[in-house]
Amino acid sequence: MGAHVIKLAKRMEDVKESPTLAITAKAKAMKAKGWDVIDFGAGEPDFDTPLNIKEAAIKAIKAGFTKYTAVGGTDELKDAIINKFKRDNGLDYTRDEILVSCGGKQSFFNLSLAFFEKGDEVIIPAPYWVSYPVMVAISGAKPVIINGREENGFKITPEEFSDAITGSTKAIVINSPSNPTGAAYTPEELKAITDIAVKKGVFIISDEIYEKLCYDNHPFVSIASFSEEVKRQTITLNGVSKTYSMTGWRIGYAAGPKELIKAMTNIQSQSTSNPTSISQKAAVEALNGAQDAVEEMRIEFDKRRKVIVNGLNAIKGIRCMLPPGSFYVFPNISKVLKKRFNGKAINSSADLAEFLLEEAEVAVVPGEAFGAEGHIRMAYATSMENITEGLKRIGEAVEKMG
Repeated sequence: MGAHVIKLAKRMEDVKESPTLAITAKAKAMKAKGWDVIDFGAGEPDFDTPLNIKEAAIKAIKAGFTKYTAVGGTDELKDAIINKFKRDNGLDYTRDEILVSCGGKQSFFNLSLAFFEKGDEVIIPAPYWVSYPVMVAISGAKPVIINGREENGFKITPEEFSDAITGSTKAIVINSPSNPTGAAYTPEELKAITDIAVKKGVFIISDEIYEKLCYDNHPFVSIASFSEEVKRQTITLNGVSKTYSMTGWRIGYAAGPKELIKAMTNIQSQSTSNPTSISQKAAVEALNGAQDAVEEMRIEFDKRRKVIVNGLNAIKGIRCMLPPGSFYVFPNISKVLKKRFNGKAINSSADLAEFLLEEAEVAVVPGEAFGAEGHIRMAYATSMENITEGLKRIGEAVEKMG
């Protein structure tokens, strides 16, 4: 008898390994072999989780808070999230309008499976976070990509949004401040987009995970706070990972209409069940406790942001805008492409990322992963020392290209 042939489900054609996690894994493997890799690939703060949050988790373990909780999160954490929305965003939610999940990624996945299906279209501005189109495609719906132009700060205009709407459009995804570009919409720009969404009956998925990382006095506004009408049509996604340097704790949350939250909770009940009990206790402390560490991290990110943008703009053939949010830069490297190194052409952002990893021992993520060829994404969530050394290496590597 011949060997069994494993025939994967057709949906796997849409599912590839996350490019950001793949680059990070490769960089870690090289480090383990003794290479001195500077990693600009990982989208996680390099700061430790604040001590008060860690202590809350230790206390939970010692108290035996190690069992299943309610699928959608404990009432204590839901109340902390409700208080956060009230305090920070002027929004009122009830417990049945909140779902806590195993990270922000699961929040979007639950939403996609509960809300989208074959025949639906979901508008996703590019450059986009790598998982949005994939998750929409897994649900059977069609991701409709609108390119946010660099000259417009990588943002889409209300006209571009309006032109993309069809009878099948179910939702638009807005991520502001953004991964991968650091772009952030002004309140006026968001209002213009939401006015169109409300008029056309298009739901808004507002991913606000980088809410606390705004610079140069850029005002943050939560889309659902514009009006009750907008709130009824908005699903807000957030989490503790970026704000409190809690990436590994895996706590994200969603707020929205209770019928949709109930459906998303049912999906979660059949996949992971509850988020980790201990992490939930830590997240309560993160949201309710002292917030000093949040501002300290933001100030440090701001310093790094300026250094990395200035350093990139000083490299011939690279240009980079100063982003108003998150901890990413998205330099344009199109003038570096088509050059050669050791007889080999560097034709794409993926080629350049490979070249920089092998020749300069610097990890970056190709722009094509985010729907924007001709760019690379670099996270400045690493020390100033690493940023300075990494820029030096990139500059030297680019000079070697002919």
